[in-house]
Amino acid sequence: MAMLEVEDLKVYYDTAEGAVKAVDGVSFEIEEGENLGIVGESGCGKSTLAKALIGILPQNGYIAGGEIRFRGEDLTEAPERRRRELRWDEISMIAQSAMNALDPVYTIRQQILEAIEAHHNWSRTKSQERIDEMFDLVGLDRERQTDYPHQFSGGMRQRAMIAMSLVLEPSLILADEPTTALDVIMQDQILKRINEIQEASSASMMVITHDVAVVAETCDRVVVMYAGEIAEEGPAAAIFDEPYHPYTLGLKSAFPNIREADQDLVSIGGHPPDLHDPPTGCRFAERCPMATEVCSREDPPEVEVGGLRSYCHHVDDIDTQLRPVADRAETWQNTDAADDRGLADD
Repeated sequence: MAMLEVEDLKVYYDTAEGAVKAVDGVSFEIEEGENLGIVGESGCGKSTLAKALIGILPQNGYIAGGEIRFRGEDLTEAPERRRRELRWDEISMIAQSAMNALDPVYTIRQQILEAIEAHHNWSRTKSQERIDEMFDLVGLDRERQTDYPHQFSGGMRQRAMIAMSLVLEPSLILADEPTTALDVIMQDQILKRINEIQEASSASMMVITHDVAVVAETCDRVVVMYAGEIAEEGPAAAIFDEPYHPYTLGLKSAFPNIREADQDLVSIGGHPPDLHDPPTGCRFAERCPMATEVCSREDPPEVEVGGLRSYCHHVDDIDTQLRPVADRAETWQNTDAADDRGLADD
């Protein structure tokens, strides 16, 4: 049995304009000791997914359907008391915005100590030793434990957030842009230390990030999300080497290749759809150079190809039609007229 099983999860937000379908039918698993990367554009549902898993959705957010099974227990049915028991002790989260996640009226030490005391009856000496160890881990001066969040720089606050999330050695770490505010040297140190802790405790991690390098370095498998749905999922090596969904190919092409100095800057034209009223069929169709009439009419099938789980009507044509031209900037512009460019046939 997988540590975490997410099945057909739907997470919506109530707004004055109607429900926003931020996560709409997402399914995946995380095994014991496995690292899963979640990638995609801003607004695709990555952070909402993490908040739903740990049970900290805002007041207008709710789980509209599906299951979240943590070691066999469906958390969508669990009362808040049970959620609090698991939070930080079994499932912790490295929040994307540490300034918003940390309480401004309590010192960093008080906040980490509160997390410890909520779950364990440790002596003050043991708790302090653990806090000291965490400060050393993330490269913070122990003398700064009694400072308040506003006295820390952005990078220091992020490191404090990482220390808090790891203090109880949870089984599952939800890392939402965990190293965004850190310099590359500190990023490397933190990621290596997190991996060491994982190996020692068999912890699993879900990494949400825009930084493909972080995913490539830390993750075993990758889920690519677009407009609240999964576009493609599979082993990290296959996702980065030979993806089969046009959106994944577009993301891969958008990252500069340091070996090609004259490479044109590639960006995917257009905008993600309005999730108040998502379009029928494939949600990437309006921006996809492979799109044909069937893409806007029917939901894409799940196709197993190259070790990946891909949702696309034209998987069989990717190698011959899109992959050879995916690194050209013009391929991804004016994607509402794919037929005119001859990239796809219905």
